[in-house]
Amino acid sequence: MRAHTLRPCYNIGTGACAPLLTRCPYPDCRHTFEIADTGVRTEGQCVRCRRPATYRSLEALAQIDSEHSRRFERGAASGGRADPAAEHLFTAVLEDVRSLWNVGSIFRSADGAGFSHLHLCGITGSPPRKEILKTSLGAEDHVRWQCYPSALDPLFTLKDRGVQLIGLEVTADSILLSAAIENSLLSPPLCLVVGNEVRGLSTETRAVCDLICHLPMRGMKESLNVAVAFGIAAYMLSDALS
Repeated sequence: MRAHTLRPCYNIGTGACAPLLTRCPYPDCRHTFEIADTGVRTEGQCVRCRRPATYRSLEALAQIDSEHSRRFERGAASGGRADPAAEHLFTAVLEDVRSLWNVGSIFRSADGAGFSHLHLCGITGSPPRKEILKTSLGAEDHVRWQCYPSALDPLFTLKDRGVQLIGLEVTADSILLSAAIENSLLSPPLCLVVGNEVRGLSTETRAVCDLICHLPMRGMKESLNVAVAFGIAAYMLSDALS
């Protein structure tokens, strides 16, 4: 890694020095650079490759990498049933899903909807955890799963294999999932990508997805629980495209 000199960065209105080192999330770049620390997660672009990027501190990234290494050393970085003969029409990526109960519920819905593989990325928890087991009811033994430090790791691999990447989130450019199905915009093999309960998908993950879709919200609330949204979307996709 190249050496980097810290230059003073100041928060507007406070004069407080707040330099923050971050790293480009793209595997083919990984450039380390400095931004001003505003105290909240910010998004922009890598100063080298100019692609959309979420700014996370090197400390936070190191914690994720360390946890992934511990899981790998314990033999707990992957699991579930591996079936080489199975048709992997539907898979899913979970990016930074914090709640273990949500992770367990997604396992159960994935099994029911016929999803063959879950990619657990970032801070997303993984079995064996009692909170996951409480809501998965053993589904993690039947759905193949694997952990990754970053969602981009499996997403680029899947894209290279010809898998269509569908992000599930409301954005300015997202379309109704039902409309995407009706207009034949989706075709398996397909990966459904869901994100953090509060922040949703990272800007780099949205950029890599082939299409961003959302579910209709007809009440006062703007979004559904991520596990509920995944379950609805998973069944819509499997029923329409299997």
